[in-house]
Amino acid sequence: MYIVAIGWMYVVLMMSISEATPVAGVMTFTLYGLMPVALLLYLTGGGKRKRRRIAEQERRAAAAGAGQSGADKDQSHEQQPPDPR
Repeated sequence: MYIVAIGWMYVVLMMSISEATPVAGVMTFTLYGLMPVALLLYLTGGGKRKRRRIAEQERRAAAAGAGQSGADKDQSHEQQPPDPR
């Protein structure tokens, strides 16, 4: 996907160099190059961000579960009534 973005940025750079004024060149590069490529990379990276967020939530839940299960074991020994024998 990045090769498409790099290729498009090259084309837009050449277009902006060929503009009549520097202002037109900057506008061409910004409006035809930076904004569309930024949008494209943002949209195509959505699945990766979602998977990363879910993995982070699962990691936190596992860490919290491991911390609670250790605390539960300690408390379970304290809460047992003494042996009546």
